[in-house]
Amino acid sequence: MHKFLEKLFGKKEPEIITISMGAIPAYLNGRDKTARSALLLETAEPQKKIRDAVLKLQQVMKIIADAEQDQNIHPKLKSIAKNSLPQFVKAMNASLAKSLPDEIEEFYPAAAECLKNCLNNTKGPGRYLQAVFPEEMKAVRSGIDGIGHEINSITTSLARYRKEKTSVEAAMALHTALLDINADTLKADEKDKRITARITEMTDRIAAIENELQRFPSDEGMAEVTRLRDELRETEGRRDRALRTNAALSMTASHVFRKAEKIAVRQKHPSEIAILRHTMELLSDHMVPDTMDLAAALAAACPVAERMIAAEEITLKNKEERAIFSGTKQFSMDICASCTELGLQEDACRIAQEKLASHPLLVRIHSLEREKAQLGTMLEKEDQARLGLKEWREKTAEKIPVLTEELRKKIEDMIGEGVHLQTDDQQKA
Repeated sequence: MHKFLEKLFGKKEPEIITISMGAIPAYLNGRDKTARSALLLETAEPQKKIRDAVLKLQQVMKIIADAEQDQNIHPKLKSIAKNSLPQFVKAMNASLAKSLPDEIEEFYPAAAECLKNCLNNTKGPGRYLQAVFPEEMKAVRSGIDGIGHEINSITTSLARYRKEKTSVEAAMALHTALLDINADTLKADEKDKRITARITEMTDRIAAIENELQRFPSDEGMAEVTRLRDELRETEGRRDRALRTNAALSMTASHVFRKAEKIAVRQKHPSEIAILRHTMELLSDHMVPDTMDLAAALAAACPVAERMIAAEEITLKNKEERAIFSGTKQFSMDICASCTELGLQEDACRIAQEKLASHPLLVRIHSLEREKAQLGTMLEKEDQARLGLKEWREKTAEKIPVLTEELRKKIEDMIGEGVHLQTDDQQKA
């Protein structure tokens, strides 16, 4: 029969509701307002009944407080009731005196607290008053039951409203997340454009620098640069030869003076130790010493070494040492002349280096090479930034369909019908 009816009337396709992404905030706000209105409408009457019940209970408390006890009641029970009555009335009045706010979210917990306190009061001191004030206590229970019944009604309405509100807030959060992603993606697109422009600018500039550097070898000014380089090499050669000569003399003399220093230390001659050490410092200094200072130091140190050689405390090991200390005056003249020559050759090298370095062609080449190196470093950073941006966009793009599907399901659950979310791009198409 079911199949027959399907064939006869056709199978009803489920309805699909289309909602554009741009319309979702208004739709969700509308649902929230509708749910709020329904809540206020549903709870208005229960709130009024609860307030009326509280007023009636307050009146009952006044009646109980003023009522005379039944004279036929058992004396023991009468005594218990007499003691319990003030406690019960005081506790109930305190519970019923608390104000009930107008807003339903505040009214509900206040009313629930009032109900709880009233129940505790009837189970506490109120339980001894049943036999003494049966009608009044019946009215109290009736009032409390009425409050409880209306609170249950509000509980149902609040639960329904809170469920709807939670769904609306969850859907709104998903929609906001999608909007944020869209905004961040647009910013990323603009940033990528700026990075690409900078990369293009730097790449073009590096290419221009390389083209300019390639033209320098054929520049007519390179002949002079070559000549200056040749002059520098020749000057460096003369300096190096002067340096080797000076080093050979200094090291040979210093070797003997070091032996003499050790002997002076053993013999405890502080003045000789100071003379020898000062002389060795001048000979081993990386700066060319002043020739007058060196001559004076040698004039003081050589006699000390000669005395130790004569006393056979120092043995000269080779012909170079013997040549020096067989004529220390000549050695002093030779090494001072060597220092003078070395100083002249170092000055000549410095002048030649400065002349070469200051040549306009080389200045331009070095400037371009520095610029190219700086641009290379900057270009590498820009490439890394663009790569990081690409990775972020890929990861972010993966989130969009997931969040969109979550949003669709949230709205579908609220509506109870199938939902199709239409993007702005689809709308334009």
